Amino acid sequence: MNKSPLLTGRLVLFMGTMILANIAGHMYGPLLPLYVQELGANVGQVGLFFTLGAVAPLLFQILGGWLSDAIGRLQAIAIGSLAGVAGYAVFILAPSWLWLLLATVLGAMATSFVAPSYVAFVAEESAEEARGRVYGLSQTLFQVVGIVGPPIGGYLSQYFGFRKMFVVSGALYTLATLMRLGMARRARHRDAADRRKPTVADLKASLAAMTGMILAGGVLTWIFLSDGVRDATFNMVAQLLPLYMQNLMGFSNVQISWLSSIQATVTMVFLTPAGWLSDRKGERVGIVVGFSLIAMAMVSFLQSRVFIGFVAAWALFGAGIALIDPAYNSLISKVVPRRLRGTAFGVFTTSIGLLSLPAPYLGAMLWERFTPQVPFYIPLATTVLLLPVMWIKFKLPPNREAWEEQGNMGE
Repeated sequence: MNKSPLLTGRLVLFMGTMILANIAGHMYGPLLPLYVQELGANVGQVGLFFTLGAVAPLLFQILGGWLSDAIGRLQAIAIGSLAGVAGYAVFILAPSWLWLLLATVLGAMATSFVAPSYVAFVAEESAEEARGRVYGLSQTLFQVVGIVGPPIGGYLSQYFGFRKMFVVSGALYTLATLMRLGMARRARHRDAADRRKPTVADLKASLAAMTGMILAGGVLTWIFLSDGVRDATFNMVAQLLPLYMQNLMGFSNVQISWLSSIQATVTMVFLTPAGWLSDRKGERVGIVVGFSLIAMAMVSFLQSRVFIGFVAAWALFGAGIALIDPAYNSLISKVVPRRLRGTAFGVFTTSIGLLSLPAPYLGAMLWERFTPQVPFYIPLATTVLLLPVMWIKFKLPPNREAWEEQGNMGE
């Protein structure tokens, strides 16, 4: 008996557009704080920039996730991609760092429409018993963006300047957008039965259902609480990493981008076995082991004074992310009904974004008022404290049918 391939043909084509678009994003992602600094911002203003920039996704994430449920995954992705193209134009033409806030608004709209649709689309193109492996394999392919994008961006920004780098990345993103528009057009008739008319009443009903699930005290509640704490503390330092490495360690754009590439390479190696581990041993095993590696990576980062030490830290980050991502996505897809998956990821990211909204500015203030190392100890401490919580609470009950009848999980 022939087994069906893990990735359907439509999912392979979809992943191709995701890879192309995100190579463009990863060309500048690790270096964006340096571009903000180059356009006149100091460390405090860099923190303020990323705090203000975090407001924009809050405006679009629930809308993007809900529209994904209502009009279709590929249609929502096409709409968001058009906003992304406009964002690249602003990155290229911005005369000061304040203008980059407009680019982040447009980029946030793109991400808010694409991200929940991506996770939901993969779930719908996979069987539940193989979902961890499909997430692992799809994310393995996706890691190409982190391997290829940062070195290209680091080289172009170092030797030709940030604006020329954005011209190249913008061209790649525009090509991906054209491919996505073609996929959305072909999907209009195929997926017509799954679409529903987007109305305010439907949006209210979806939000009410998701709110009830989050407040029910089940697995989804604990995912929400732990993810909110973790996201808030890690957002305190995310924008400070390149500043720390360049301003204190003296690393070049190329060296910083190579660290991102190393992380993505290690993630790619571990993702497929991580998906297998999620399916065979349960999602919480991968999540807890992954966060343990993240904690080890933070310790290595704080102790390192030479480039090879940072290589070790970023390798640990990569392995931890590989174990966490497919397990997290698989777990959420199992406790949320299909008709609410897009809304779920939108509500999650928006609510968690509200919790972490002041985090970048607070991290920058800790840097300036104490020492640059101080803010990095906070995500390390919270990760260690959350490990037992995730092990105890991130467990699906053995009798899932009875749990479903109680309304605590998906259809």
